Amino acid sequence: QFFVFCHGLLQLSQLLVSGYLKSSISTIERRYGLSSQTSGLLASFNEVGNTLLIVFLSYLGSRVHRPRLIGCGAVLVSLASFLMALPHFITGPYEYDQSVASTLSNTTDLCQPGVPGAWANLSDASCTPHASRENHEVLLVMLMAQALLGIGGVPIQPFGISYIDDFASERNSPLYLGILFSVTVIGPGVAFMLGSAMLRFYVDIDKVGAAEVQLTNKDPRWVGAWWLGFLVAASLVALSALPYFFFPREMPKEVPLVLSGFPVVLLRNLRHPVYLLVVLAQVNICAMVAGLATFMAKFLERQFSLTASLANMIIGAVNIPGAMVGIVVGGAILKRFQMSLRQCSALCVLGMLLCLLVAFPLLFLGCPTQKVAGVTSWDSSGLGPHNVECNAQCHCPEQGFNPVCGSDGVEYTSPCSAGCRNMSIHTHSSVLNYSECSCIVGSGQATPGTCSTGCSHLLVPFVVLSCLAGILASTSHTPSFMLILRSIQPEDKSFAVGIQFMMLRVLAWMPGPVLYGSAIDTTCILWERRCDRRAACRYYDNTLFRHRYLGLQFFFEVGAF
Repeated sequence: QFFVFCHGLLQLSQLLVSGYLKSSISTIERRYGLSSQTSGLLASFNEVGNTLLIVFLSYLGSRVHRPRLIGCGAVLVSLASFLMALPHFITGPYEYDQSVASTLSNTTDLCQPGVPGAWANLSDASCTPHASRENHEVLLVMLMAQALLGIGGVPIQPFGISYIDDFASERNSPLYLGILFSVTVIGPGVAFMLGSAMLRFYVDIDKVGAAEVQLTNKDPRWVGAWWLGFLVAASLVALSALPYFFFPREMPKEVPLVLSGFPVVLLRNLRHPVYLLVVLAQVNICAMVAGLATFMAKFLERQFSLTASLANMIIGAVNIPGAMVGIVVGGAILKRFQMSLRQCSALCVLGMLLCLLVAFPLLFLGCPTQKVAGVTSWDSSGLGPHNVECNAQCHCPEQGFNPVCGSDGVEYTSPCSAGCRNMSIHTHSSVLNYSECSCIVGSGQATPGTCSTGCSHLLVPFVVLSCLAGILASTSHTPSFMLILRSIQPEDKSFAVGIQFMMLRVLAWMPGPVLYGSAIDTTCILWERRCDRRAACRYYDNTLFRHRYLGLQFFFEVGAF
């Protein structure tokens, strides 16, 4: 029972590391100018290190000191987490397009007629060979950290599960594994809550004073302190690793297999129809979860105009606990009714069928992109009522990005593109509003920040339905594991779980985030450019984003069913 407790704690803190990356992915995209495809690759790269070793290590199974190996893996995970935070300390401070660019001797991004070239292109000004190289180095460090995170995570789950299943009574084993799996789900939940807390602090909290920061966390240019969470998580993993070096090896004597038995055991498991089908169903569920975990916060931010902090809070406080409830309920039903293998599979099918029915309406809960002048079209002319001439004399920079919302409900990419010539300023030097805007019909005024999508009333039904779908899908988690553990030969247990995790990684966790990221990138309608390369996306076609993102999830749910 103490081992179950320690293992729960370790899995919690290990998943805090990988889950925290997913909670801060949209912030890292904005900070280093990454596309969703690149950030998807980054999120799935820990599976590379993992996949290379998992089958071989789990084949060794009970022939090694499992607790000690778990401890060594945890130390590596802790190092990887420290490494993830490193880019913040080796790069310069975050630079953004400023409303009051004090460096340009009181030149602001207001409309300045008759001053062509007063505007140095902000994005190109920072485009030195050093800046370009810096971004490549950041990506390289993060990919290395992710690979190390994967290698460290190899022994943790397979060895922990088989160690517990070997020593627990047959009656209690499902309960312990159920507890463990529910903790596995709390991990990302806590990670999203941690993300929600950390992203409220400004990214350079250690480099600049609070008085110098002119942004609020509602500003689309805001970047939160993404690196802080990695330091917290790394410390927790290091603490959780300690007890493992003191657990006994204590195994019942088994007839040792030599390595020549490897291909025989491998084929024996892969030819087992129940094992293979259950693993393939789990592959579909994991592919769905991979996309959900990596980009759900970003989806909520864009679809319902939420801050990154609030989106993480919703996922951490509602969606993830929902999945945990499902896992515990699945395990409890199993223990209460002492289910046979056939009943276990029936429970899995029923859970997925109900999940499909609940998830389908999600495809229709959302709003189109807000009206953005020169970017989206919303009338018959295909341009929107945006007079191109109204800011022609302003000589606006192409890449300036400091969105403002006009009093006419139309969003502009900068005060200059709205033709604004004046602004009033708060006492603490942040902009209150812009006036004399030649492109804005009516009062000609604008406020800093984006216009909302007008979708806030659909947020609650969306969250409730997605939480319910999560509960139903996750009831199949423990029964599907029992199907695997009870249908294979006892001596193959460690190895079968190892192959299962490898297949989940190769077929779901590795390609999943990249696939979702690529699908999301196809819905972008305005890209930021950095040094003549495509960087992060500024505006998505929200309807396409919703259909492609949730459509992919629905596809995998059908596959699992």
